[in-house]
Amino acid sequence: MILQALTRYYEDMLALGRIARPGWSKAKITYGLVLDENGGVIQLLHLQREVERGKKKVLVPQELELPAPVKRAVNVAANFLWDNSGYLLGADAKGKPARTAECFAAAKALHLELLQSADSPAAWAIVRFFETWDPAQAASHPALQEDWEDLMKGSNLTFWYGEAPAAEDAAVREAWQRHYEDADPEAESALCLVTGRRGPLARLHPSIKGVAEAQSSGASLVSFNAPAFCSYEHEQGGNAPTSEYAAFAYATALNTLLADRNHVCTVGDTTILCWAEGGEDAYQDCFLDSLFNDSYTEQDLLNTLHALAEGRPIDWDDSRLDPSTRFYVLGLAPNAARLSVRFFWQNSFGTMARNLARHYERLEIVRPAFDKFPTLPIWRLLRETVNQNARDSKPNPRLAGDLLLAVLNDAPYPATLLNGVVLRIRAEREVSRGRAAILKAYYLRNAQDEQLKEVMTVDLNEQTTYLPYVLGRLFAVLEAVQQKANPGINTTIKDRYFNSASATPASVFPVLINLAQKHLAKMDDGSAVYYNKQLGELHSRITATLPARMSLEEQSAFQIGYYHETQKRYTKKEEQ
Repeated sequence: MILQALTRYYEDMLALGRIARPGWSKAKITYGLVLDENGGVIQLLHLQREVERGKKKVLVPQELELPAPVKRAVNVAANFLWDNSGYLLGADAKGKPARTAECFAAAKALHLELLQSADSPAAWAIVRFFETWDPAQAASHPALQEDWEDLMKGSNLTFWYGEAPAAEDAAVREAWQRHYEDADPEAESALCLVTGRRGPLARLHPSIKGVAEAQSSGASLVSFNAPAFCSYEHEQGGNAPTSEYAAFAYATALNTLLADRNHVCTVGDTTILCWAEGGEDAYQDCFLDSLFNDSYTEQDLLNTLHALAEGRPIDWDDSRLDPSTRFYVLGLAPNAARLSVRFFWQNSFGTMARNLARHYERLEIVRPAFDKFPTLPIWRLLRETVNQNARDSKPNPRLAGDLLLAVLNDAPYPATLLNGVVLRIRAEREVSRGRAAILKAYYLRNAQDEQLKEVMTVDLNEQTTYLPYVLGRLFAVLEAVQQKANPGINTTIKDRYFNSASATPASVFPVLINLAQKHLAKMDDGSAVYYNKQLGELHSRITATLPARMSLEEQSAFQIGYYHETQKRYTKKEEQ
């Protein structure tokens, strides 16, 4: 399904003229090797462009449409019209002169074979270059000396003739296209599992570049390199029959999506990319802003999502979004020289919006005044499960994919999300807005206990008598009494007793209430009356014996009650 969806996306983009046709791809080129009519190098063009990275501007290679690269690991195989200095100049800094000579010989043989009969000045210039170029004299060539050190680092070059790349010459392009289409006349023909049509079988699939923490030279999405992965004596690509066209199409589409950094997100070790049928970018913008951008207000975001969920088209960045459009989300993670698929989701854009709206409604909870972020995107939720002061503060690698898939499918949240939050609350004794929102959303979606769901509200539920929730509220009031009686105290009852009060209230609360009476006796400004009234009101809601132990669900209700009561106290202070 993944390869089929990517192949359809390639065909959509090809129809829009926004992607390379078969046999061609985008390549990152740093320099242009300008040739004269006799094949001599007369200039080295700098093709870098300036882009902003954070707060500074940097030079990056320019992307040009050039012949598709070959698949290589340790083998010697040359690209046509472009490559690094070892292949095009016969010189590099790898310290293996014999191998470098092989690389140049391979490039020379390829270009002479393809261009010997091509009838154009650009083709003749490249042929004459390979016939006359002496790699031993490359370092002393006047056109190359100034940038020699950078050339030796592996920067890519392409041939330039006149005012344009040689790849734009009609005769050169025709020579490459003919070679590409007739590359392997003896290739096995098979029924392609992706397109459903017969065609030459792709033994090796193109490399995928741009996945975070994967090999920079590229990794494989489909590959077979050991007998254990093969069946019925098939070799390599024969185990999953894919035509040359389909392999090129899906790889080109995937590399194009990964190269568009504005529409790629990384959470943990998972690289997340998305696309819509038809190739319209606005769908990607809307989806990524809804899930990962915390600058939108809750109301604006929910209005947009509700409109799409109800089947009403909306305008987004001057584009019309149709809720019936097919939408895809793919999560990839590195796995040695291969890629692991963390998840793949496909459905209508309206279904995505409906499920996302439900997720945000479950997350909605009273927000502290100091919290300036109106929404809680996925990456903020994941941050709540890890210690931000740790050397490695990345969330569980599987959690990012599991959580996003649960949100997109409106499925139960993964237990690892709850476990991560519970561990952080116990370790830090801090119920932040994000952690409280996760507890609320988790139990609203996953729990069956209606009494537990009753207290998972946006703000304080003052009517409930659910004991764990009332005890959480009571603990917050007891903490406030202590802080009022001892201004500026360094260690409060939250630091000493929060975990034990939520887990074993019967053994802790008598001690805390006795301590509160001593604190109330120290107050002489009338506050004691106010706090006694609060304590009395909460005591009246405790209609059962304090439990010796509370379950995980009851402890979460305690934490929610504590959070709600604390936010109510701070809100009243601000109003006063």
